[in-house]
Amino acid sequence: MIIVIIAGGSGTRLWPLSTPDYPKHLLKLNDDTHSLLQHTYERAKEITEQIYVVSEAGHISHVKEQLSELPEDHFIIEPARRGTASCIAAALAYISHRHDPDEPIAAIHADHYIRDTAGFVHCFRVANEVCKSEKRIVLIGVEPDYPATCFGYIKKGELLKEEPLVYNVHSFKEKPEFDVAKTYLESGNYLWNCGYFVGSINTFVTSMRANAPELYESYQKLVQASPEDYETVYLSFKNVAIDYALIEKVPDLLVVPASFDWMDLGSFGDLHKAVGGDQQGNHLHGKVEIEEVQNSFIQNHESKPVAVIGLDNVVVINTPEGILVTRKDLSQKVGEVSKRFEQ
Repeated sequence: MIIVIIAGGSGTRLWPLSTPDYPKHLLKLNDDTHSLLQHTYERAKEITEQIYVVSEAGHISHVKEQLSELPEDHFIIEPARRGTASCIAAALAYISHRHDPDEPIAAIHADHYIRDTAGFVHCFRVANEVCKSEKRIVLIGVEPDYPATCFGYIKKGELLKEEPLVYNVHSFKEKPEFDVAKTYLESGNYLWNCGYFVGSINTFVTSMRANAPELYESYQKLVQASPEDYETVYLSFKNVAIDYALIEKVPDLLVVPASFDWMDLGSFGDLHKAVGGDQQGNHLHGKVEIEEVQNSFIQNHESKPVAVIGLDNVVVINTPEGILVTRKDLSQKVGEVSKRFEQ
């Protein structure tokens, strides 16, 4: 198996901890010795030695610094962000010159928080074997444990295999309203779509040709592009997600239910859940003093002191890049607000 780690991101949802130059996957959580990217790489190494990383030119230097043991020719550089469809096409084109076209390739994200490495490895080994035997694209979907409205869902279809569990994919559902998400959870027929999938070059090419001709054309252009023309070719592509460009159009997908914990860390609320807190539910970092504060996430990354008094359910972040103060339950709005500073 070959693994492609997608290490992109705009750095907006966890601003000002993350920035466009230093996105979420480069962060070390709660004084950890490893970043999210480095943990992802360590998990990938439990599956295979054939690992590639796709990253944008704007922060590739940080990515290479954090993954210094990875050979130089295993970094695939995007000239600029053009969505995950272009990112995957670039990875497939690059790998097509180097590996057997029937070898399964797994696409995983660098910024997900996962503790159960053994469960992660097991799922991808199952997907690898199913991809080889069925010659189809295989997704990995996470069993939901609450009615999330911020994730897309995969509806399970007919059972393909009982041991290990593999289902046909019935359909995809967009991010639902809360009441709809509750019905999904109660039915047991839905999985969170975490954006993991496995397929060979030949499987992807067949699927693109049949279901996504525009993406197939982009792939062919990248396969044939000279080093001098590569940037111009890549920058001509539309910015679109791989789900919309290809995955949701393929009629014969399979899905393996995940047997590991998973968090997308899409907000400071998610980040607080991941790192935990003290008896009052507070997470504190840096030079911080509090009084009568509960259920809050407070980090200070400068030498000047930060004091918080009499608040509940807040996020306070102070870095050289900026200061954020928000109610924790509204922290999903940080991304759209932080983009205004870029303008």
